Amino acid sequence: MKTKTDVLVIGGSIAGIVTAATGKTLYPDCDFLVVRKEKEAVVPCGIPYIFETLHSTEKDLFSEAVLSDAGVQVAVDEVVSFNPRDKICRTADGTEISFARAVLATGSIPKTLPNIQGIDLENVFTVPKEKQYLSAMHARLSACHKVVIIGGGFTGVAIADELHKAGKDVTIVEGLPSVLKLCFDEDFAIAAHQMLISKGIRIFPLDGLKEILGDTHVTGVLLESGARLETDAVILAIGFQPNTAIAQEAGLPVNELGFIKTNEFMQAGSGYGSMRPEDAKILAVGDCAEKRCFITRVPRNIMLASTACAEARIAAVNLYRLSVARIFEGTIPTYTTMIGDTAFGATGITESVAKEIRFKITTATCEGYDRHPLSMENTHPQIVKLVVTRESGLIIGGQVMGGSSTGELLNLIGFAIQNRMNIYSILTAQIGTHPMLTSSPISYPLIKAAEEIARSRWVG
Repeated sequence: MKTKTDVLVIGGSIAGIVTAATGKTLYPDCDFLVVRKEKEAVVPCGIPYIFETLHSTEKDLFSEAVLSDAGVQVAVDEVVSFNPRDKICRTADGTEISFARAVLATGSIPKTLPNIQGIDLENVFTVPKEKQYLSAMHARLSACHKVVIIGGGFTGVAIADELHKAGKDVTIVEGLPSVLKLCFDEDFAIAAHQMLISKGIRIFPLDGLKEILGDTHVTGVLLESGARLETDAVILAIGFQPNTAIAQEAGLPVNELGFIKTNEFMQAGSGYGSMRPEDAKILAVGDCAEKRCFITRVPRNIMLASTACAEARIAAVNLYRLSVARIFEGTIPTYTTMIGDTAFGATGITESVAKEIRFKITTATCEGYDRHPLSMENTHPQIVKLVVTRESGLIIGGQVMGGSSTGELLNLIGFAIQNRMNIYSILTAQIGTHPMLTSSPISYPLIKAAEEIARSRWVG
């Protein structure tokens, strides 16, 4: 069967959904077709919460109305070949699709450990963004009591906390000195580490998986330290890698980290001198697309839903006309997670990374509360850390630990970084406050951190 469309979007998770829906809004006379393998798309950031808070994958799905209401067509199929020069792709069911523009939103796939003995035993899981797999995983874990999670990043920590809430005996094995160490400075990472331990979750830091034990089912793991742990299941939460097989087979260049190379307009094929004319109509967004740090301009292995949405909207704008006002200037990594009722978040670069790349910086950490007065019900301690350049006072990073308002406060710091604000902009910010919603205007931790840095003789 042959069909055609104006804009073909390959991949139907968050980046593909936002690209198609935004593009159709901006170019209503164009046909948009999304081809995706899964009938239903899970919300990636909500995956850990299917194990207790949500109780099932059914409550972690994108609404199909986002695409249907926008007038976007969806085909549940798998693209098996993609020809950017002839503008044709073929799918597993034999359909040939011709297109004028194409957006690759093929996402990422979980990393695994193929050389580890026992990796193919039953009840060894990865964490793909696939509803059918996750539903089966949820069902099998329901019958397990002991679970070992390999990896103490955001996915591993969130799943550990959820399984612990569900009454499981949970152990995290982490190769670094503490969980979340890649995204937080030591004080914040240690706080998260100790909070997990206080809840009853065991952690083996500075250790790794050597072998998975069992005949047909998992019975235990052997760690590099020699420790043996009994377990009913193993979850590999060791990160993700860009899903770029289709792009590479089509001849599109990838960078040294395996991501599809893109320019500021999200067009694929840039980076090797002049862009080939046929590639100017091919774009890439989301986890499969190249990421460069907003601050350092260095390629980074960053995969975030917030970044994917920003890239998707920029790609949608630039499908048929380039807009210099709508370019992607680099990724500002913004991470958040919850452990119990405490939230941890980081944006920009950490103090340790800034020092590693020899930025001259100053920092300040201020403590307060997320409501006022302190007698207000459900008041939670709040800690804010700012990382600022010495010579200009430019904000390049921030970390927050607190209650449910942490995410929005962290977003505010991210906005400050993106708009190249300095600490005086924060110091003189006119903010709205309310006893049940925010810190006191007298001791607002973000502003107090800026004030502390302004006192430094290194700034100004």
